[in-house]
Amino acid sequence: MANYLPRIADTILQDRLESKGAVLVQGAKWCGKTTTASQIAKSVVYMQDPLLRDQYLQLAKLDTMQLLEGAVPRLIDEWQLAPNLWDAVRVAVDQRNEFGQFILTGSAVPHDDMSTSHSGTGRIARMVMRPMSLFESQDSNGQVSLKSIFDNEKISGFSSHKLENLAFLISRGGWPSAVGRTEKVALRQAFDYVDAVIESDISRADGTVRRPSRVRSLLRSYSRMVGSSGRMTQIREDMSAREPENFEIQTISSYINALSLIFVIEELEAWNPNLRSNTAIRTSNTRHFVDPSIAVASLRIGPKDLINDLRTMGFLFESMCIRDLRIFTEALEGDVYHYHDANDRECDAVLHLHDGRYGLVEIKLGVAQVEKAAENLKKIVDVLDINRMSAPSFLMVLTGSGVAYQREDGIYVVPIGCLKN
Repeated sequence: MANYLPRIADTILQDRLESKGAVLVQGAKWCGKTTTASQIAKSVVYMQDPLLRDQYLQLAKLDTMQLLEGAVPRLIDEWQLAPNLWDAVRVAVDQRNEFGQFILTGSAVPHDDMSTSHSGTGRIARMVMRPMSLFESQDSNGQVSLKSIFDNEKISGFSSHKLENLAFLISRGGWPSAVGRTEKVALRQAFDYVDAVIESDISRADGTVRRPSRVRSLLRSYSRMVGSSGRMTQIREDMSAREPENFEIQTISSYINALSLIFVIEELEAWNPNLRSNTAIRTSNTRHFVDPSIAVASLRIGPKDLINDLRTMGFLFESMCIRDLRIFTEALEGDVYHYHDANDRECDAVLHLHDGRYGLVEIKLGVAQVEKAAENLKKIVDVLDINRMSAPSFLMVLTGSGVAYQREDGIYVVPIGCLKN
């Protein structure tokens, strides 16, 4: 495709195909899964094709293997519409005994777990795609790589993003259909996405019909908790303050679970390191959407509203950075966590690679907060038991703009508009 912007997932998908018979690519609708998979696929089955959908579904019931015939890698888009395709792919991979046979893409986890009787372990690799990072949407110059920071290399760079730019990027999000468009069109994409979630997608997640007004209320309340460990009771109180009815915790939990199944919500899990003290670690997840624009659209606000409410903008800037850090860290074979202990020592992001290396990251919208963030990182290092675990590979303050450099105390300061994987 002439207008295709390269994705970090391109390389990950290629690597997975070279080592497994099939790859499952999951993620939110509109994040670019099908387009990315199409760059590699040699043949395609679009299960949602309105002209062929009924035929495909019938074929999936009567002669599933026929759907798998074609040049490889063969892409089966929105495979979860016919969940028995999972076992058919697994069997075909076993029979062919070759890598790189199939790519499955899906924007929902099938709620009928019995339809996938085998996990696919050893045959089907899994990967998650998210909306575009700033580097992928060409809103980061990529002058500083996360890999170079893990390797303790010297860095340099500069990002000229102003507050207005950052407010727009938060509100626009990383939706491929929004990138490169006029501001009006770009900002409309997240609103349309949220409306689709409210009106239909959430009910398809687990087969439970949900009232749109309740879904909208939940999304608004959840949006106010982004970047925090807001409890279910807090979400319920916020919803009840605006709706003339009581909401049960169990109901709210089921809504959040359904939104997770369709990759709208992606919370940040707690990191549990070895500490020298007996301080308890708080294990609550930090609330995040897969993209910060979902919160903006759910609150029915825009860039100017964020600039007028810098506290809210700070939380959503953090969420945008978490999105990018997840994309970059997974490309380096790692995961992102959040740290918070009972003494209220907190770290916005812990980047933990599978080889054991890790880094601590504080996220601050303004450069005036860098010194305070650096001191906080040092306090967290002081409580880590480095006799039972390695010392962090780096400490970093991720900012909104300015110069990328390494301080005399070794702490990296990097604007998000300079970062890449």
